[in-house]
Amino acid sequence: MGEKPLIAAVRRGDAEAVEALLETGADPDAVDEHGTPALCLAVDAFDLPVAEALMSSAWLNRIAPDGRTPLLRAIDLGACDITAALTHRGAHLWPKDAEGRDALELARYWHMRGTEAELRRRSGTSTSVGRRTVRHESETVCEELSLGGLTVRNGHTAILTELEPRYGITPSFAELMDRALAEPDVDHEVWWATTYTLQQRNDPTVWDAAAALRDRPDALQRCFGAEVLRLAIVLDESDDESFDRPLVDLILPWVAREEDPRVMRALTAGLVDALDPRAKQLLPTLTRHHDSEVRKWAVSGLHGPVAWGDPEALAAAIERTQDANAVVRVQACRALAEAPTDSPAPSNALAACLHDEEEAVRVTAAVRLALRDDPRGDEVLRGLNSTDQDSPYYWDLYDVWRHRETPSPAN
Repeated sequence: MGEKPLIAAVRRGDAEAVEALLETGADPDAVDEHGTPALCLAVDAFDLPVAEALMSSAWLNRIAPDGRTPLLRAIDLGACDITAALTHRGAHLWPKDAEGRDALELARYWHMRGTEAELRRRSGTSTSVGRRTVRHESETVCEELSLGGLTVRNGHTAILTELEPRYGITPSFAELMDRALAEPDVDHEVWWATTYTLQQRNDPTVWDAAAALRDRPDALQRCFGAEVLRLAIVLDESDDESFDRPLVDLILPWVAREEDPRVMRALTAGLVDALDPRAKQLLPTLTRHHDSEVRKWAVSGLHGPVAWGDPEALAAAIERTQDANAVVRVQACRALAEAPTDSPAPSNALAACLHDEEEAVRVTAAVRLALRDDPRGDEVLRGLNSTDQDSPYYWDLYDVWRHRETPSPAN
């Protein structure tokens, strides 16, 4: 017999085909020639889209012939994203592997041993380790290590950190910071796991501990503290200005003295989302920061002040349309679209961007002009080679179409 269509689709990583097969009645618990369930095969391939397609109907806790559930496989492989998806779907935490380790114990084992050390022990090989960086859709990264025919990712510490609250375990601020700082790449998924865990405690003593790091000479420690404060603001769902006020009290003096761009990015991002009006007052100044990422964040926070007619915010947005960085110029064009129409300055600044060397800037300016009922950018929009759903401008152009099709109040 040939290979089952679902197993074949899983092996080639075709999530759309998997979904289509499931919709037409394919067995989500189909197994390969070795008895390995389809979901386990997706986990083994680090294939989150295929795994998610299967999770909606597959038996999450089915034990494969090797004695492991999909969750235990994901943890063993250091696949933080798949582990999170499985636990979110309700995969059981108590099944144990051949060594008697449940989900938490397996994650802790890898964390204590170290990914490379355990990979070498299992492979029995002392040759050099193959490495590559993997970027997830969430914009976090991890490292994939290969040796002796085995491949794992170094997401075990992040997995441990995300599992501990489910077991009622509360590591200290210092321990979580040490876990993050063991990975110098601030985009690594362990940075998200540790700072998110602290944010979830919603505890002012955590905020104070984070702010106290501003005096540390180690920029990574300061970056960790800034990230904790940023998430406290960004993930607050209260829409209550009073919640942000003590956080802004901690950030404002820090911004005035901070020199490291990575730290400043986190602090600026926190100010952008803060409801406290003092945060918005500082953004025009930060649009002139020497780091382009800081400028980008600061300009992205000008939408509200520009819409309210704040002259300093408007001047800053117009100035940034001439920024050396194209992404900043795009953000400036987006902010100017919110400006009141009683002055020609915003539209004239957008019109000047129609001749920018970067297409993204030209198109963004043209779209924003169209949304302001200014036809000067129409030629740029007509000249686009592709406007279908694969175009990066599809939704912007859809907004233009919807705006022009919607009758004005006067009509």
